[in-house]
Amino acid sequence: MSILTIILNILLPPLAVFLKHGLSSTFLINLILTIIFWLPGVIHAFVVND
Repeated sequence: MSILTIILNILLPPLAVFLKHGLSSTFLINLILTIIFWLPGVIHAFVVND
């Protein structure tokens, strides 16, 4: 995992997931988690962008 990916996972989790997986269900799940509360979106981004 690169430094840029780690920074994006923390600051903009949906963008990090989008860059790795494109417009998919994974991106939509991360977007919803980030909208509900920021921390679940960050955790999901780290798990998905393994």
